[in-house]
Amino acid sequence: MTDIIQLLPDHVANQIAAGEVVQRPASVVKELLENAIDAGADDIKLIIKDAGKTLVQVIDNGKGMSDTDARLSFERHATSKIKSAEDLFQLNTKGFRGEALASIAAIAHVELKTKRPIDELGTAIEIEGSTIKSQEVAVTPTGTSVGVKNLFFNIPARRNFLKSDTVELRHITDEFHRVALAHPNIAFAFYHNGSELFNLPKENYRQRVVHIFGNKTNEKLVPVEEETEVLKISGFVGKPEYSKKTRSEQFFFVNQRFIKSPYLNHAISAAFEGLLKDGYHPSYFLNLTVDPKTIDINIHPTKTEIKFDDEHTLYAILRSAVKHSLGQFNIAPVLDFEQHTGLDTPYSYKDKAGKAPTIEVDQSFNPFADDSSVSRGSSNSSKTSFRSAPTANWESLYVGLESKGNGKQGNGLDLNFEKDYKTETIFSDTSVETSKTTFQLQQRYIVSTLKSGMLIIDQNRAHQRVLYETFLKHITIKEATSQQLLFPLELSFTPNELQIILDLKEDLEHTGFVFSDVTKETLVVTGVPVGVSESEVSIILEQLISDVEQDVPDANFSAADLLAKSMAKTLAIKNGQSLKQTEQEHLVNSLFACKDPNLSPTNRPIFVTMSTEDIEKKFV
Repeated sequence: MTDIIQLLPDHVANQIAAGEVVQRPASVVKELLENAIDAGADDIKLIIKDAGKTLVQVIDNGKGMSDTDARLSFERHATSKIKSAEDLFQLNTKGFRGEALASIAAIAHVELKTKRPIDELGTAIEIEGSTIKSQEVAVTPTGTSVGVKNLFFNIPARRNFLKSDTVELRHITDEFHRVALAHPNIAFAFYHNGSELFNLPKENYRQRVVHIFGNKTNEKLVPVEEETEVLKISGFVGKPEYSKKTRSEQFFFVNQRFIKSPYLNHAISAAFEGLLKDGYHPSYFLNLTVDPKTIDINIHPTKTEIKFDDEHTLYAILRSAVKHSLGQFNIAPVLDFEQHTGLDTPYSYKDKAGKAPTIEVDQSFNPFADDSSVSRGSSNSSKTSFRSAPTANWESLYVGLESKGNGKQGNGLDLNFEKDYKTETIFSDTSVETSKTTFQLQQRYIVSTLKSGMLIIDQNRAHQRVLYETFLKHITIKEATSQQLLFPLELSFTPNELQIILDLKEDLEHTGFVFSDVTKETLVVTGVPVGVSESEVSIILEQLISDVEQDVPDANFSAADLLAKSMAKTLAIKNGQSLKQTEQEHLVNSLFACKDPNLSPTNRPIFVTMSTEDIEKKFV
């Protein structure tokens, strides 16, 4: 038998490695930005076309590379970051594997231009699918420019798995936020299809957070500062009243590297215990500085997972530091038994002596005497008495109202009063007692009878189905009615959230929303769909943003379908809500008038049936 094990060719091995390193255009953005930071750049530009599918380019003013280094940088496991295994425990750079550029070059067209400050001319290299097409001398500014074109050009299956431009751009923006927040001392610019999305100057950490997430963020931030032998913490947490339904504003940075850690996230949630509503998450932007020897970054190619030597200690310190900041800035109630009681006195009164209150008593007042027989003192003669009219005269106010209601008055005018019409409500109670066909079970289920047995309906899912088909019809036909607000409603969002709403603006208007003014951070709503109250508008939009950020659009047919599902989920009758008899019947009738009454918009069963035979078996 012949041998069957053989070495893979380099281009195949690079494509396999690229599957882990480069998952989508956002992965390329992350690797190139981190390389620019490692090169010592303090001014970085990110240029994107077609959400990274056509072009991802990063331009920096770092130290550049020689012609030999430029050629060698695209080889696998070639790096300038480490030289021995011991260096893995003293990492001060973003990259160290030497896989990123080789993996990117294996699945894209790459153009590299670089020049060192000491060189007069730079180097330009063109690579297609790990094959170097050209390398020549070029005139280029100091620093490095890497352009990645036609990502996954030689792996069409991977390219077909990419999401829409909106989704891919959102992932790129997330990576840009993570890198920009970790390095406020570096200026960043972000361009997409020729338009500027971000232009961040060198600034302090608070200013960087505000510039990325909007000016309204400034009033939401609570500073957190703590330094121990094990851990140094600096950054900000958001006030509880500004918590969000999504985790889009949760950032942990360990030694200026973004990480994901459910364990440390739980420490923050524990510090906010009792301050947040159900389903809401706190915002935080925290920098953790630890000894590089106590962490292991070499776990996954994305380097967003880190192992700590002593996670329990970090958990306790982080929880205590956040809780202390919330109490120190009067966000959470605290008891301070060492506080001096003199601090409770206003400063303007601290030097004044206390005076006994003066009390004046009217000696002539008699509560049981008639006001006309009581002689008031001269001091009360000028005061208006509200007891001057006899209390019995109140009945005279209503004498003769029957005769004054119609007919001519003494001045000869005809006064006609409107008749009292009885206003009927949608579910008005009738005097005729009808037989009940439904009843509510535990304020969650609606039970109705069938010829063959019993029907049990989940009221929340049933109402979701009714609303979903209604909204979808309005969006499709584009004939939804809107009710105008007396006072326009101004809502604040981050630039990212506002872009999501603008992408769905047309579909929102088809459901009945009316927007009058849109700025970089605010949205003015002047009209809402019929049946939606003003207080529910922000809840609907927050839920919509939450669904979009969690990649819900990829599981739906269209943005209109997503919008209808999101609004139906927000406005549907909640479990635990009591319904009147007529409301129960109306919901049941509306459900079975739907095209698909069996499943909710999220494909869950809406009702179950129990036949008479099934019920009889229970009594056997």
